[in-house]
Amino acid sequence: MKALITGATSGIGLDMARYLATMKCELILVARNREKLEKIQELLATKVTIIVADLSNEQKVKELYVIAKQENIDILINNAGFGDFGYVTDTDMAKDIEMINTNIKAVHILTKSVVKDMEKKNTDTYILNVASSAGLMPGGPLMSTYYATKAYVRSYTEALYYEEKKKKTKVHVSVLCPGPVDTNFNNVAGVHFSTKPLSSSYVAKYAIDKMFEEKLLIIPGTGMKMAKFFSRFVGDKFLLKTAYKVQKKKTSK
Repeated sequence: MKALITGATSGIGLDMARYLATMKCELILVARNREKLEKIQELLATKVTIIVADLSNEQKVKELYVIAKQENIDILINNAGFGDFGYVTDTDMAKDIEMINTNIKAVHILTKSVVKDMEKKNTDTYILNVASSAGLMPGGPLMSTYYATKAYVRSYTEALYYEEKKKKTKVHVSVLCPGPVDTNFNNVAGVHFSTKPLSSSYVAKYAIDKMFEEKLLIIPGTGMKMAKFFSRFVGDKFLLKTAYKVQKKKTSK
């Protein structure tokens, strides 16, 4: 099989690449840092193609799709994304737009384009979109844009999953919604987690295994599963208050 992974130079994306490499899956790894991609290419014991691209740029995303089509990929993993911390009135507008372009627009373009090709293959293919536990919440005060982007990814992916099931295709669609994970995310967002995060290697393996099991909503860790279950018994205002308190415990490094 052949997999394309965005955001592949660190964290979950890198560990997914490592895990798929043990399965002898050919890899197309996408990120902005060529040096890191080249080092990973040398280390993985499988065929690795690297692509340097800034996925906040719509044209670069469309160019990436052309490559994905030519390579006839079997697995698409939309992992690239980042967050930011602060009140809506304090965060940088340009960074908000870059986040929306990366977390939403790139995922939307790649997913919508690739799924059409996968349907025509008529063999088992997979799309795994990486969202977050943030995408399960009604909103995220102090990380408003990030929460909103991940809610979009979750909602869009769930709808696509159902459509593919109704059409009886062999395209299997999943969305990963992890809680805190020990990655470079908190450095980019300018925060640190107030609870102990899961390891990215655990989350990556769990997600890939569940993807191949054709599971729609993938939530690693017992704590997050319990949180999702109990959230159905409280109102949105309570969840917003809870989210605010959780974010407030995060302080800039």
